[in-house]
Amino acid sequence: MPVVIRLARFGTKHAPKYRITVADSRRYVTSKYLEILGTYNPKPSGQEKKVIVDLAKANEWIKKGAQPTERVQHVLKMAEQSK
Repeated sequence: MPVVIRLARFGTKHAPKYRITVADSRRYVTSKYLEILGTYNPKPSGQEKKVIVDLAKANEWIKKGAQPTERVQHVLKMAEQSK
């Protein structure tokens, strides 16, 4: 089963938010997933954080062979820098 780490959009029109999910690559983006690693909000307002990620779980999945998308790699780097 090819496993990927990708973004799944949720939120409202003109106010996107994304979940960072681990899922089977053959499934639709917003369908069933194996685990949620965190969230990414490209337009935070007020006290909201831009990135909330469990880096330990993300690294564990990557060691198991999960392939993060390019955007997820960028988000993970942002999370590491904001630590």
